[in-house]
Amino acid sequence: MDAWQHLAPTLPERVRVRVLRSVYGDPRAAAEVVPRLTARQAAGLDPLPTEPAELAPAFLYAHRAEIRALPDDTRLLLLLAAADQYPVATHAFLRAVTAARLDTRPLEAAEAAGVAYAGAAGVVFRDTWTRIAAYETGSPADRRDVHRLLARVLHGDGETPRRSWHRGAGALGPSGRLAAELGEAARTAEQTGRLTLARALAERAAMLCPEPPEQTALLARAAEYAWQSGDGDRARHLTTATADASLTGVLALRTGDAADAFDTLLGEAGRAADVSLTGDLVLRAGDAADACDVLPGEGRRAADVSLTGVLALRAGNATHAFDALLGEAGREQGGRATHLLARATEAAIYTGDLRRLREAARVAERLGVAVPGTLGGLVAAFEGRYADARDLLEAAAGRCGPGGDPTLLIHGGIAALLLGDHTRAVGATVRAADSARARGTTVAVTQAMEFRAYADFWTGRPRAGEAAATDALWQAHATGQDNGACHLQAALAMFAALTGDTDVCRERAATARSYALTHGLGLPAALAQWALAFLDLGSGRFAAAAARLRALAGFGPGHGHRAIRHLATPHYVEAAVRTGDTRIARVAHADYDHWATVVGSADDLALSARCRALLAPGAEAVEHYRTALALHGRGTRDFERARTELLFGGALRRLRRRTEARDRLHSALEAFEHFGAPHCAARARAELRALGAPAEPAPTGPDDPTARLTAQQLLVATMAAEGATNREIAGRLALSPRTIDHHLRGVFTRLGIRSRIELVRLLAEKA
Repeated sequence: MDAWQHLAPTLPERVRVRVLRSVYGDPRAAAEVVPRLTARQAAGLDPLPTEPAELAPAFLYAHRAEIRALPDDTRLLLLLAAADQYPVATHAFLRAVTAARLDTRPLEAAEAAGVAYAGAAGVVFRDTWTRIAAYETGSPADRRDVHRLLARVLHGDGETPRRSWHRGAGALGPSGRLAAELGEAARTAEQTGRLTLARALAERAAMLCPEPPEQTALLARAAEYAWQSGDGDRARHLTTATADASLTGVLALRTGDAADAFDTLLGEAGRAADVSLTGDLVLRAGDAADACDVLPGEGRRAADVSLTGVLALRAGNATHAFDALLGEAGREQGGRATHLLARATEAAIYTGDLRRLREAARVAERLGVAVPGTLGGLVAAFEGRYADARDLLEAAAGRCGPGGDPTLLIHGGIAALLLGDHTRAVGATVRAADSARARGTTVAVTQAMEFRAYADFWTGRPRAGEAAATDALWQAHATGQDNGACHLQAALAMFAALTGDTDVCRERAATARSYALTHGLGLPAALAQWALAFLDLGSGRFAAAAARLRALAGFGPGHGHRAIRHLATPHYVEAAVRTGDTRIARVAHADYDHWATVVGSADDLALSARCRALLAPGAEAVEHYRTALALHGRGTRDFERARTELLFGGALRRLRRRTEARDRLHSALEAFEHFGAPHCAARARAELRALGAPAEPAPTGPDDPTARLTAQQLLVATMAAEGATNREIAGRLALSPRTIDHHLRGVFTRLGIRSRIELVRLLAEKA
């Protein structure tokens, strides 16, 4: 443990999390893995080792010796249990014991040695490495025998993939028949959301396949299953072995340069669409053999199956069956083109490059592939065709219903965010995450949470939003989605800006921008810049906020983003007015107002009215503020409503309308206290003091003392109360130990305590 605590801070957070995950959370093993990493692996540039032989710690040899010292009957039972659990859990141990009439009493020796014990559902090993040792100490012949035994007892509904796995593991050598069975079992597992099992089956099928082209295709499927299930390092290793360009593009989208990802994905989308069209034309012309050569993957396999006569055995008319299967393969290629185009759209969104968005739209039109609504909507919006953009985004957001493909739901959520419909955006991203979990596509859960964070921020849910984004950040690191982690760091910087947590905001923003600028990620780079500006604005540093937002407007693709620049317009107008620079602010507001009017979002219209009030002289501003508050009442951006009340209260104070000013400022103060935004609450109190009205004191707290803490402080306090050190907390939250120390001092101050012992006691009383 001490060795890992010493080594962990030397690694980037994304590497640290994946190292621990690769060794099943064992810090002793993690400490042994780190010195074996190459410089590129330690920097997060190359995938980490994934095979047990590469990860095995020194103490695994001691575990093997313990197993070998046990009686033969005990070792056999442990081998059977390990094969049932590792690397695929099949839950057939007890049935196998019964079928083979094995005596389980020898397990008492394992329990006496502290290696394992018999539980209600089978054998429970001391730890994962002991289970691995129990499997590895078995002879090859014994391993094959226990896998065959397990395969014999797995014959229930839904157990076919697990039975096939054991049949493959019990094979003596390459077998085309077994490879085909395992490949089909992998598809069955995929369709039922068991992608980890599907990956293992496809990899085993590739090992048994005697044909190199089929072997490569199976490895490509295994790579895709590995990526979708959240095993990013294995996916990257497998992709290297297959040289599959489309997989390379998908991985680059989430782990590499977004511009390179776009170019690769768009090129592959074009090829997939061309293959689908060409194969269909050749098939319709009557040359099935040529169609076999044109259509890869399932089309080629369908043709081979038909030509060998198997289809004739399964159906009365082999020609019709062949045509149907080959036609379906063509349709699959068309669907693949649409999928790759959606991924290319995401890459263009992350870069913020209008040129690439236009290029993707042109390619889609040329190929006759359906254009994702977000793609067409963004192109139209960036070109100033706001009515067209509204219609296209509405069509995409209309796909936010229950169920459905996670990618479509995520795109629907993005469209809803652009339309200012945060309720629909939350619904779409939540459904996307639920659908992804049901399908086993872990990577899509993290992506959905990236865009859920925007809605949480706008609707003033810092505690829930920050907690969800922090959890998603860990998932992004664990699954190798470094670009998604960058986006979440920027989102967390926004939450810190909302709550006025200066150190955290600056640290997270710096981390996000540093990574984003080297990977062409304009979206998180712009979001982090906006977070710093919003922090300055909330703290009264208007000149700094205006400078940051002016710079944001000038950043190009890979450094800035038009959508973020647009969303930040109300904040820029406020900062510009406060610094006396209204010329550019008026131009920016005119464009923002045009969008708000066309889209009809109550929240956008409210912010536009607030901008109009800020730009209006004296008493003319009052009615604009009243309009803004009326519109806020129909919207969902409660935090911005409180900021509008603060600005309105200040304007009323300057107009000497004391009574209404006091009411507005007290309302804003109460809201800021509720949101946990002390810096904004301080500004409201300052306005009340300037008014000569007594500012209500900062609340001494309801019965729940944690209500006085920000979301980040609550996370730190909870971990500290559970016994985590500052360094451990820093590692889990991707922050520096110095920032954690600052947080704890803030926690102690807000709760009126002086030590961790008091913190433990206070949180225990709350529980």
